[in-house]
Amino acid sequence: MELLFYMAALVAVYSTLRVISTSNPMHALLNLIVSLIAVAIIFFTLGASFAGAMQVIVYAGAIMVLFVFVVMMLNLGSAKEQEKLWLSPATWVGPALLSTLLLAFLAYGILGVTGGQLGSAEVTAKQVGISLFGPYVIAVELASILLLAGLITAWHLGREEKPGEVLSVPKQKEQQGGEA
Repeated sequence: MELLFYMAALVAVYSTLRVISTSNPMHALLNLIVSLIAVAIIFFTLGASFAGAMQVIVYAGAIMVLFVFVVMMLNLGSAKEQEKLWLSPATWVGPALLSTLLLAFLAYGILGVTGGQLGSAEVTAKQVGISLFGPYVIAVELASILLLAGLITAWHLGREEKPGEVLSVPKQKEQQGGEA
């Protein structure tokens, strides 16, 4: 389990560095999703299975929806040309390898600890609320700040600047006194 933790941490750090260092938004978002999944695996290895599940379901899923919004707002021109770029194997190789590595280590960790048997217990809404606003409140808040930063970035990227458009106009001081 310790090996899984360190491998997931390395993948998370590497993919996060790729998010901030790449200039292609498609590559950045793919690496961001890999990073979020790696953080979810870190939660699983630390025994916070609920936080890990929420990380995958809410945040990795929400990032995908955010990606769709960014593509719609940017209106990147010809869909055929952009689709050909997205379908190239070079776009998907890095995130696919990192995701496969994470999946292999997660499967190894689950099978090693539980012997392949995953327990299923009913979780009530009260337990979810206590978990979210109890021991995992920092993780939930940090992930929400990450989503807010992504939303603000999407708005800035999607904002269309028109020539001659003034985003803010300073108020002019009224001239006091009489004009001739």
